[in-house]
Amino acid sequence: MQERYSLNQTPEQIARDVIDVQLRLAGWAVQEKNRIDWQVSSGIAVRHYPTQDGLEADYVLFVDRRPVGVIEAKKEDEGHHLTVVEEQSFGYAESKLKHLNNDPLPFVYESTGTLTRFTDYRDPKPRSRPVFTFHRPETFREWLGQERSLRERLYDIPGLNPAALRECQTMAINNLESSFRDGRPRALIQMATGSGKTFAAITFIYRLLKHADAKRILFLVDTRNLGEQAEQEFRAYTPNDDNRKFVELYNVQRLQSSSIAGDSQVCITTIQRLYSILKGEELDASLEEQNPAEKSWQPKEPVPVAYNAKVPIEFFDFIVIDECHRSIYNLWKQVLDYFDAFLIGLTATPDKRTFGFFNENIVSEYSHERAVADGVNVGYDVYTIETEITRNGSRIRAREFIDKREKLSRRKRWEQLEDDVVYTSSQLDRDVVNPSQIRNVIRAFRDALPVLFPGRTEVPKTLVFAKTDSHADDIIQIIREEFNEGNAFCNKITYKAEDDPKSLLARFRNEYNPRIAVTVDMIATGTDVKPLECLLFMRDVRSSNYFEQMKGRGTRTLSFDDLKKVTPSVTSAKTHFVIIDAVGVTKSLKTDSRPLERKPTASLKELLEAVTFGAQDEDLYTSLANRLARLDKQITEQERAAFIDKTGGKSINQVVRELLDSWDPDSINRKAREMNPEAVQEMGESPSGETTMFLEQAQQALLHEARLTFNGSLNEFIDTVRRVHEQIIDTVNLDQVTRSEWAAESGEKAAELIGEFKAYLEAHKDEITALGIFYNQPYRRRELTFRMIREVLDRLKADRPMLAPMRIWHAYEQIEKVNGSSPKNELIALVALIRRVTGIDPVLTVYDRTVDANFKQWVFSRHSDAGDKFTEEQMNWLRMIKEHIASSIHMEQDDLDLTPFDAYGGRGRMWQLFGDRMDGIIDELNEALTV
Repeated sequence: MQERYSLNQTPEQIARDVIDVQLRLAGWAVQEKNRIDWQVSSGIAVRHYPTQDGLEADYVLFVDRRPVGVIEAKKEDEGHHLTVVEEQSFGYAESKLKHLNNDPLPFVYESTGTLTRFTDYRDPKPRSRPVFTFHRPETFREWLGQERSLRERLYDIPGLNPAALRECQTMAINNLESSFRDGRPRALIQMATGSGKTFAAITFIYRLLKHADAKRILFLVDTRNLGEQAEQEFRAYTPNDDNRKFVELYNVQRLQSSSIAGDSQVCITTIQRLYSILKGEELDASLEEQNPAEKSWQPKEPVPVAYNAKVPIEFFDFIVIDECHRSIYNLWKQVLDYFDAFLIGLTATPDKRTFGFFNENIVSEYSHERAVADGVNVGYDVYTIETEITRNGSRIRAREFIDKREKLSRRKRWEQLEDDVVYTSSQLDRDVVNPSQIRNVIRAFRDALPVLFPGRTEVPKTLVFAKTDSHADDIIQIIREEFNEGNAFCNKITYKAEDDPKSLLARFRNEYNPRIAVTVDMIATGTDVKPLECLLFMRDVRSSNYFEQMKGRGTRTLSFDDLKKVTPSVTSAKTHFVIIDAVGVTKSLKTDSRPLERKPTASLKELLEAVTFGAQDEDLYTSLANRLARLDKQITEQERAAFIDKTGGKSINQVVRELLDSWDPDSINRKAREMNPEAVQEMGESPSGETTMFLEQAQQALLHEARLTFNGSLNEFIDTVRRVHEQIIDTVNLDQVTRSEWAAESGEKAAELIGEFKAYLEAHKDEITALGIFYNQPYRRRELTFRMIREVLDRLKADRPMLAPMRIWHAYEQIEKVNGSSPKNELIALVALIRRVTGIDPVLTVYDRTVDANFKQWVFSRHSDAGDKFTEEQMNWLRMIKEHIASSIHMEQDDLDLTPFDAYGGRGRMWQLFGDRMDGIIDELNEALTV
C-alpha cells in the first residue's frame, strides 16, 4: 500500500507517519489506544498511551499483551537532540501505565523516523545506540525469555586458555573480550598477514557461541575465494577445550544463494551477496570473484538498503569483517550500518579511515616487523631490475612494418605505420607490447637467481604480478622459453584461468610444479601459498594497502621439511622472501587506499559492474550509455543479435534510452504520473514535498528498470566484444638491462640485521659455552663439539628466530663478498658466522673452505717440517677425518665406529695405519682445522 502524506501535516505528524511505516515493516500493528485489537498481531504499538501520572507516551510497545517498551518520537530536525530526551523516554519506561501494574519497561527508543536510538535497560550499563529501525516483536519475546541480556552474558566469558595460540592471538582475543565487556560496539584487530587472524577470529567466535550464548554470527568477506578459505578453516578448527571439530558443535553455512538457514549459527558470505539479499535481488556469482573495493567507480548516492523482514536488523549478534580495510566504505558501509550488532574488523593494513570507522578502538596492533621479530612471519629483501624501455618507453618510426594483435583472440596482422608511434612506460603491455622488454626482465631474473638463492638447483616458488590477462600470457610464454622449460613449469592463475583455478593453486602450493605462477588479481590478497619465496612485480601498485597485501603473499613461515617437499634443494626452513622490483613498485608514491577515480577513467567493465550493483550516479549511467552507443557502431550484426538475445529482446539503443531516461526530468515526470495518476496532477517548477517524494519514487523505478537489464552474462559478453581491439607489437626496439642489483634499502636492512646478530652473540658470550670459547678462550676451539654449537643454534632460534643463521648469511651476501657458496646446513653456517663476528675470519667464509685451507696447511707442514710423508691410504683416512670435522665441528675416537669410517675398517684399521700416532693425529686435526 502506498503511504500518503498530507501537505497540511506538521513535522511531528510526518515523523510519526514515518515511524508507523517502519513499525509495520518490522512486524508491529500500530493502533490507537481506544481501538486496540489484540487479535491483529502479537506485537502492537499503541499511540499516545497514558501513564498513571497523566502523561502520554508517544508509543508503548506490547508483546503478547505485555508492555515491553516505549518510543519517544521527535520531528526530523531534532535528530541531534535524541540523546537529550533519553531521560524523558526513560521516565515513561519507569512509569506505571494506566490500568496496568507493570514493571519498568526494558526497551526504549528515541526516533525521528530518520534517526533512531535504542537502549536496552537490562544491560549492565545501559547505553543508547543508533539502530537502522525497530526490532521485531518476536525478538523482544525471545530476549525477555532469557535471564540476562547479551551484553550482560559477555561478562560470563571465562579466562582464555592460551594453548595452541600465539601470543599475538591471545592478546587480540583477551583485549577484544574486554572491549565487549565495556560495551564498545566496534573493535579493530590489526594483525600482520600470516600471523593467524582467521584462527584468532574462529577462537573468539567459538567462545562467544559457547560462553555468551550468541545466537548467530556473521563472517563477512569480499571475495568468494576468501569465503571458501574461511569455511575450510572453520571445518579444520578444533577448540582446545573440546576434542570435537567446530562444525560438529555449531552449524556453519557459507551462503551460495539468497537463502539463510534458520539454524545457522555462523554464516559466511561476501558483502556483495549480503547486499543483494537485503535488496531482495539475486546475485550473479561472478560478482563475488573480485574484491569490489578495487573498482574504479564509486556511487555518489548508493542505493539505500531497505528493511528486509527476512533478515531483520537483529539477525546477527556479531559481525566479523575480514579484510575490513576494503569492506567498510561507500556502497558497502550501509550493509554494516543496517545491523544492530557488534562489528569486529580484521586487517593487516588499516588506514586512517579504518581507525575512524572502528571508533579508534584498536584491540590489537601486531605489525609485520613485530611478526618477523617473533618468528611468526619472515622478512623480505628487495632486488631491483630496470631496463631502458621500462624506464623511458620508446618510439617506433613511421614506415616500419609491425604486428598488430587483437587482445582477446591474439590474432595478428602485418601493417606498415603511417606515423611515428611514441609510447611511455605506462602504456607498456596495454597499448604496446615490447617482447624484448619482458624478455630482458625475465633473463635478468633468471641470471640473478644464484645471487638471490645461492646453492639452489631449482627455481624457488615465484609469483609474478602482471598487469592484464594478455600481459600474463606474454610473460608465461617468455618464461618458458628463457628457462627452457615446458608447460608445467609456469602457469597462469587467475579467476579466468581455463583450468580450474583452485586446482592450479593447490598444485602451486603443494607440488613441485609449477615453479612460477603468473597472476593479475587472484593471489594478490588473502590467499596463502606458504612455499612462496619470490615475488616478481611486473605491474605497479599505487595503493599502499594493496601493495602490503600483495607483499603478504610471501610472509608465511614454513618448516624445513614442508619447504623441502616442494623445493628439494633447500637447506633450511623458509627464512625470508625476495621482492623483485621490475617496475619501480617499491619506489612509486602510494595512496592510503586504492584509488577510486570515477569517470572518464573507469573502464566499460567497471561501469557495467557499477550499474549492476545498484550505484546511483548520473555520470555513471550517462557514461555507460555513451559507451554502449559507441559500441553499437562497432559490432557485427551477429553480435548485435546476441546482445538482444541476452537482454530478453532489448536492443542496444533501447538499453541506452533506459539508462538516459532514468536521469531525464521529463521521463521521470511521465513515470510519476503513471505510478500515481490520482495524486500527481500538476508538476510545477516548485514541487511540493509530496510531489518531490513521488518524483523520487518514479526515478527509483526507472533506475531499477535500467539496472535489471544487466547481469554477469551480459556484462561478460559486452566486455568480451569491447576487448576485440588491437595492441601494437614492438619487435623493432630491443631493450637492455640498465640495473640488476640489490636495492639500497636492502643493504641497510642487512646491516641492521647483522648488527642485531652481533649484539645477541655479545650479550650471551658469558653464558653459552661455545660463545665463551670463541670470544674469551680461542685456544680451546679444538674442544668445541657438535653439541656445543647446537646449543647456540637452539638458543638463537628460541630467543630471536628472525636471526636464523641462513638469514644472517644472506644479509652478509648483500654487504660484502662472501668466500664460498651456500653452507651445507645451519650449524655449519653458524660456525662461519661466529668466526666472522669474532674476527677470526676477515670475510665470511664457508666453513668447508676454512677447513680445506687449514688441512692443506697442516699436511704441508707435516711433510716439510718433519719429513713425515703419508701413504695414499693414510691420506684417504685423513681426508675423511677432515670432511667429518667440516660437517660436525669436532672428531672423537668413537666416531671411527660410525659412517663413513666403519666401511673402511673403523678404529682397528686406523690403528693399523697410524699405530700409536692415531690419538695425536686426531687431536692435531681437531686443533689445526678449527684455527
